[in-house]
Amino acid sequence: MTAIAALQMPTQGMSPNALDHYFKIAKRKDVKLLLLGEYVLNHFFKELETMPANMIKDQSEHHLAVVKELSRKYEIVVVAPLVSVKGGKCYKAIVKVTPKSTHTYYQQILMDYGHWDEAKFFANESKGLEDPMVFTHEGLRFGVIGGFELHFNHFFDRLSERNVDILLLPTSATFESHNRWREILKTRSFLHNIYILRANRVGEYLQKDIKWKFYGDSMLVDPFGEVVSVLDDKESLMVVNVEKKVLRDARRLWGFKRVFQKHQA
Repeated sequence: MTAIAALQMPTQGMSPNALDHYFKIAKRKDVKLLLLGEYVLNHFFKELETMPANMIKDQSEHHLAVVKELSRKYEIVVVAPLVSVKGGKCYKAIVKVTPKSTHTYYQQILMDYGHWDEAKFFANESKGLEDPMVFTHEGLRFGVIGGFELHFNHFFDRLSERNVDILLLPTSATFESHNRWREILKTRSFLHNIYILRANRVGEYLQKDIKWKFYGDSMLVDPFGEVVSVLDDKESLMVVNVEKKVLRDARRLWGFKRVFQKHQA
């Protein structure tokens, strides 16, 4: 049994006090890995659109330094979305920070909707798709993708090929998408017999007379497709346990991967 956590927050200011508070609690509960939601270490996307690149870069570098220090201080692996700025261009990324190293995954498929056009704003390459971030920690295989990438089968095919046990999914879901996200998460977990830990953002953004409300609902879904723990719409830390036995039992019972492999030429 391994303790992991989802930290549900709005965008953080420059003070590290709130993050330090939650990391301290996580350490006390023997958490080995902590996941943050999207646009927590940076302002929300609609705000980034109006910010100078150098200001975004300063914010990202400051918070990355804070996360590195907290990872070292509390000996916790941290997975967190972060905007990387290079040559005046912004890239949407997710960093995995350990007490000794930092690795970066650049989101491969970005939203291109009229009201939320990340593909236009960010300079992420749109060439052929590559594997998600995958790493082993505490004897478990973790995968990492951007929230929007949940919708595309490619990533789950690759997660399955690489024998991932737990998908870490940072999101910034808003408006009336609450039930849709729940159903997709439950379906993906069940069909691939994996855990999914989702950390969603909370808070509000007011655009003229339109209120963007980020509703939280961070959760852990187990390999049977059942929601085993969930947060409401307030800032909070969710500590959950993941077990190899649950993974084995789900895969033995349903055997989707085994059956599919029989039919591959």
